Amino acid sequence: MAYSGDGEGGTDAFWLLTIFVALGIYLVFHRFQTVHNRPIPFRWPAPSQVGSRFDAHKIPNPHLESHLLHDQLRPSLFHEDRRYITCFDPATSFHLDTIIADNGVEISQKIGRASEAQKEWKNVSFRDRRRVIRSLKKWLVDNQEMCARVACRDTGKTLLDAALGEILTTCAKMDWLINHGERYLRPEKRHSSLLMFYKSSYVYYEPLGVVAAIVSWNYPLHNAWSPILAALFAGNAIVLKCSEQVIWSTKWFVEVIQECLRACGRDPELVQLVCCFPDEAEALTRSPLIKHITFIGSEEVGRKVAIAATDNLTPVTLELGGKDPCIVLPGTNVKQWISLWMRGIYQNSGQNCIGLERLIVHESLHDEVHQELVRRVSQLRQGPALSNPNDGFVLPVDVGAMISHASIERTHQLVQVAIDQGCEIEGGERYTHVYHEHAYYYRPTVIADVDPESPIAQQELFAPVALLFKFNTLEEAIAIANGTRYGLGASVFGPDQEKCVNFARHLECGMVSINDFGVFYVINYACSQDLPFGGTKASGYGRFGGPEGLRALTNPKAIVVDRMAWAVQTTIPKPVDYPIASIRQSWQVEFVSGLVGFVYGDSWRARINSLARLVQASGR
Repeated sequence: MAYSGDGEGGTDAFWLLTIFVALGIYLVFHRFQTVHNRPIPFRWPAPSQVGSRFDAHKIPNPHLESHLLHDQLRPSLFHEDRRYITCFDPATSFHLDTIIADNGVEISQKIGRASEAQKEWKNVSFRDRRRVIRSLKKWLVDNQEMCARVACRDTGKTLLDAALGEILTTCAKMDWLINHGERYLRPEKRHSSLLMFYKSSYVYYEPLGVVAAIVSWNYPLHNAWSPILAALFAGNAIVLKCSEQVIWSTKWFVEVIQECLRACGRDPELVQLVCCFPDEAEALTRSPLIKHITFIGSEEVGRKVAIAATDNLTPVTLELGGKDPCIVLPGTNVKQWISLWMRGIYQNSGQNCIGLERLIVHESLHDEVHQELVRRVSQLRQGPALSNPNDGFVLPVDVGAMISHASIERTHQLVQVAIDQGCEIEGGERYTHVYHEHAYYYRPTVIADVDPESPIAQQELFAPVALLFKFNTLEEAIAIANGTRYGLGASVFGPDQEKCVNFARHLECGMVSINDFGVFYVINYACSQDLPFGGTKASGYGRFGGPEGLRALTNPKAIVVDRMAWAVQTTIPKPVDYPIASIRQSWQVEFVSGLVGFVYGDSWRARINSLARLVQASGR
């Protein structure tokens, strides 16, 4: 009994010790994993232009002036034979910087440096890639106000618009890559058929090399970081070409990523920034080293990018904007949703590719929607988010500036045509700020009784303008919604969700929100990054965002191996082996026919009969 008791006690102690050892190993390993993936701290100084006392030279007419007219606008290193880009705040007309434009030789050199850096980066583990993303995320969270200020200074948007459209969306992108990116890029097992039962099939998602992103100006932080983050996580290097409108802020945002790579022990040459005039851009789009291009911008430029990419059959993802409809079905509670519509229309001064440009409202609700929009629009305040306290302008603002004089001119011309056509208009004019008379503001506008075929109803506005259309039948609403060349996003509002979904199925677009605005990207940040983003028709093709966008930056390689190589491998049956034996053709036909019938027959009886024919043909 004593022996038995000692034995049981010894067994218990052994298992207890085993559990403690296993737990210790787990904790040590988990601690190692946590420490290894802990964000690397780094610093990057804020530009002086976002300080509270910034008081730069004001450019009287930014759209007419050049760096050659004022000594204050000349860069410290000035070269007569080079071209320069003058950067200024559209909300104040403050001069920010004068930056030398890249030429074709410099663009090619940047592509080459990125290619060299990628040779090592492509072999870096997902754990190390996550560490870079995690380090960037921590830095962004810690410096979010500064980043919002930088974006505001270069685009004229409000701090709230920067927080919603720049910070939250970018954090969501990084969170998705950290938590889910590896799942969609690691080797994926695929199914085998009965005929190939002894094979295992896999798809490997391998880095392409150097990819390019040509992005628009409306969200300089998010539009730059989003393609950079995806490219890096997929194992690529990237060359980013930003708009000349936001080179000042984009340069700073890219430098942050390069500093993060340096802090993590990686080559900062992985990320290259290009900013050039249009006649130099083909050094990027026609480069044989570029293996994929993501383009965000106008249809006109997108077509040129796609044509240039054919030189090397470079795949292109095009996001060319939209004319998104918002359909308001009968019975919708207007007061419940009016705030959401206001945000969808006027956020970022309407300069959103998925902004609500067209409100298509049932006739029973049209007047109520119109009155409520007019009431709210009349209360909106305009001005710069960042201004020198000495200017005396301290009131909060709802709507910021537009990006350029050309945007205001184009908007105003379309609005004038609508006025001439007899539309009812609230707003519809330029706004001159009392302290910043040369800044680019356009009054938030509501236009009712719009003709669906009119220019303002057919062309993308990208402006703080709401267009109201009235419909009677659902068929009429569908015709208006689908009646443009665009097909990016849409929204459907109504008291019956099932009816809203049924209506949404008739819309020609890439994304639809039900009783919400832009949840496929803008509002529902927690899950939106898991969805593909893109459209159809003149809104472009391809997708970025989500698994589809991430995998588009890779080369999917199929690899097939023997499941049990020691037991079963592919052999060539005698009836079809080369050289074909001099036997009756029917034997070979019966063999193949029996094989097809056995594997793909639609019933067990047919399969058994085919198997008998197969065996008979094999024995001849």
